[in-house]
Amino acid sequence: MAGNSYGQLFRITTFGESHGGGVGVVVDGCPANLEISENDIQKELNRRKPGQSGITTSRKESDTIHILSGVFEGKTTGTPISLLVYNEDFHSSDYDNLKDVYRPGHADYTYDVKYGMRDFRGGGRASARETLARVAAGAIAKKYLKEKYGMEFLSYVEKVGDIDSSVDLNTITSEQIEANIVRCPDKNAAEKMIALIESVRNDGDSIGGVIRGVIRNVPAGLGEPVFDKIPADLAKAMMSINAAKGFEIGSGFAGTRLHGSEHNDEFYIATDGKIRTKTNNAGGTLGGITTGENIYFRVAFKPVSTIMKKQRSVNKDKKAVEFTAKGRHDPCVLPRVVPIVDAMSAITILDHILRNKAYLK
Repeated sequence: MAGNSYGQLFRITTFGESHGGGVGVVVDGCPANLEISENDIQKELNRRKPGQSGITTSRKESDTIHILSGVFEGKTTGTPISLLVYNEDFHSSDYDNLKDVYRPGHADYTYDVKYGMRDFRGGGRASARETLARVAAGAIAKKYLKEKYGMEFLSYVEKVGDIDSSVDLNTITSEQIEANIVRCPDKNAAEKMIALIESVRNDGDSIGGVIRGVIRNVPAGLGEPVFDKIPADLAKAMMSINAAKGFEIGSGFAGTRLHGSEHNDEFYIATDGKIRTKTNNAGGTLGGITTGENIYFRVAFKPVSTIMKKQRSVNKDKKAVEFTAKGRHDPCVLPRVVPIVDAMSAITILDHILRNKAYLK
């Protein structure tokens, strides 16, 4: 089976290429009677779209969403929802000199090996432009989870290069995250991150970093052991995003430096009668099942592969070449990845909520 779909009961299938006619998604399994509009989806797409600030690609796309099916009189019908965005501002000629070159860090070689051909215009299907379809689907999942469960998805840029941030995961707000163009709620760190990204861009280079994902008000009992644990599915969701190179949940790798007596989260009975944990080193799951505590995780993203510096590689004829890339690209993908991480988190959690309902009497 081709890998263009994700999810079991809440299932998305994306389609389209960077320089094709458009990019879209079919969302299957969305419950009926959810009030949804193109404006609800557009708000999320505007957070991801190119050209939104001086530290993102200058490609100008309105990313205007069109709902083609599955919504009637402002509500979901329970049938497949088809969403489409038309591509508007693409310069395919920027890639003419690269059509036979295997660019370092890109999927050029691997797509050619697998399919015997590739769409060299902007990376084709391997382009991060595909992720707008995920954000569109995620907007539906986020709205459902917010209205039915009060859930919040608060991903933010935690680190760019060697510049780290420090915030309280329990108190950050979406307003703080959206208060600056790098989407870091730590104002002082954000200013340094922006300066670093601008410096890297002016040098024709790129830089990576880390996204912190936070999911609040998660119901206890979600997850399908042993292979569909919540951490396992979140890891797959995040690692399917372009440029993702690492995932950890809870204390992650830092937890390996602790003793069990330090790492274990003690249970207690809260004033509302619910079972809670005093700490949350586990990151909101135990045995792959949610505890009811907030889920938090990190995703590492590499530097953007397209840079304006001269590089060496080989071409389809196995000859050494030197080339300089053209086109419009992000010097750092992190600010635009934030809504993608939110979207994939929401899609994963909604899928598990629907799966969990199948077991309830």
